[in-house]
Amino acid sequence: MSLVVKVFLVGANGKMRVLDVPDGCGDSAGFESWRTDVWGSDAVRSLGAAVLPLLSEGDLYVPPYGVDTFLSECLMLRENLERIVQGTQPVRTVEEHRSAIEQRLSNLTDAARRAREVGGGVLVW
Repeated sequence: MSLVVKVFLVGANGKMRVLDVPDGCGDSAGFESWRTDVWGSDAVRSLGAAVLPLLSEGDLYVPPYGVDTFLSECLMLRENLERIVQGTQPVRTVEEHRSAIEQRLSNLTDAARRAREVGGGVLVW
């Protein structure tokens, strides 16, 4: 099973509506094991991340008012990619691990930007 990232809107009735992922965008946020092995790892936490490590406790719901914080965290993690790669266990080769984390961070960042554009939030589950 894999983690996915989606953008959602909350309607006037209070119901959440998950938006389709646009063509050309990815929705993978990593393997299910990444809840603890990557996003909840000591390497990610040591960088000051506070939002993505919550995945180790359950699904992540970032409300619209938290999207800027989430986006900033994703960008900070991308800037520190090598520390995350070195501080987590690769599933395959180090190069594949680096590429996988980089791609998932791109998907998370893209979703946060789309959410900000439409005034929505981000779900990772």
